[in-house]
Amino acid sequence: MIYGAHALLYSRAPDQVRALLDTVLGTPAVDAGGGWLIFALPPAEIAVHPTDGPPRSEIYLMCQDIEATILRLREKGVTFTRAVQDVSWGRVTAIALPDGGELGLYQPRHASPVPRPGVSLKRGKAGKAEKATNGSGPGKARTAAARARKV
Repeated sequence: MIYGAHALLYSRAPDQVRALLDTVLGTPAVDAGGGWLIFALPPAEIAVHPTDGPPRSEIYLMCQDIEATILRLREKGVTFTRAVQDVSWGRVTAIALPDGGELGLYQPRHASPVPRPGVSLKRGKAGKAEKATNGSGPGKARTAAARARKV
C-alpha cells in the first residue's frame, strides 16, 4: 500500500538548499543518519498533463494566497525566478534555489483532494469527495474508484 511520496531535488549546492528548506521555509526534517536530512512535505496531489515534448516531472509547493506567500518569503530573503503567471489550473511562480535551480509555487484554481487550512472537503458516499468549499474553482474531486463505478 502506498502511504506517501518522496520527492528528490538534485543540487550542486545541497547544504544551501537544505538551509533554505530548514530555516527559511521552516520545513520539519529528520536526520536519516550521518547528518543526511529528509524534509517533510505537506500533503500532496499528483496530476498527469499531456505533452508534445519529452516526458518530465515538476514539483510545486501549494499555497492559498500567492501574493501573501511571496511577501512573507521575500521578508525572509527569498527571491523568485519569474513573475506570477495565470495558467488554466492556477497562479504560478518559482522560488529561486541557491544552486540556480527553482522550486515551483502555485495557488491552485481547481478542486483538490488535499485538505487546505480553513477549508473542508465534504465526503459523500463511497468516499467520493463532493464539493470543494474553498472557492478555488469549479468541479468535483472524485476518487478513481468512484469514477470507475460511474462508467
